[in-house]
Amino acid sequence: MRKKTAVAVTALFAAATLTLSACGTGGSESDQPVADVSAQAKDKAATVLDRPFEKPDLVLKDTKGKEFDLRERTKGKPVLMYFGYTHCPDVCPLTMSNIADAKRRLAQKLPKDELAKLQVVFVTTDPERDTPAELGKWLKAQDPSFTGLTGDFPTIQAGARTLGISIDAPKKEKDGSVTSMHGKQVIAFSPKSDAGYVLYNGEEATADDYVKDLPKIIKGENP
Repeated sequence: MRKKTAVAVTALFAAATLTLSACGTGGSESDQPVADVSAQAKDKAATVLDRPFEKPDLVLKDTKGKEFDLRERTKGKPVLMYFGYTHCPDVCPLTMSNIADAKRRLAQKLPKDELAKLQVVFVTTDPERDTPAELGKWLKAQDPSFTGLTGDFPTIQAGARTLGISIDAPKKEKDGSVTSMHGKQVIAFSPKSDAGYVLYNGEEATADDYVKDLPKIIKGENP
């Protein structure tokens, strides 16, 4: 698997940059916004941004084919957002499975109404194949509470770009397979500000990381 840089994040207290990769093969590198991050312990999966991202102004279709206004429907709620596709062979199912596992484990620790505030939003990067029905079927196997969104590719790509996430149009390979290049970032939005203030690398963050961090994210606190 050949990787490409999806977003560079400049640290305030270090000269190095944090880069997140895309899954799939091929694709061109594109310029992305740069976000300052606060100092953090090396053993932390979360990257807390000093300059959070504004929530994308996205209006797409949910798994029932109904209009879903992201800003309106998630206003004042803790949100985990990820861009990926159901035919992804590795990172996408791993990322969503880790979040689903964390939610199941937290259900034993947190009050039901508190955990219910968390919204997990999966936006497809392969809308031609990921119809509402297909997307709904795939997510139901992960966690029925997850929200799946699809729509026209240019709209999805533009929304991802505002978060520093690179997405290339799905490409048909010589062997007939289709590859969707996309960044692996999971972005957490605060219920206090509705801003995307925490980044995770979906390939590296584990279910244990989410179990540890989500109780704070649900409250809009820094993990």
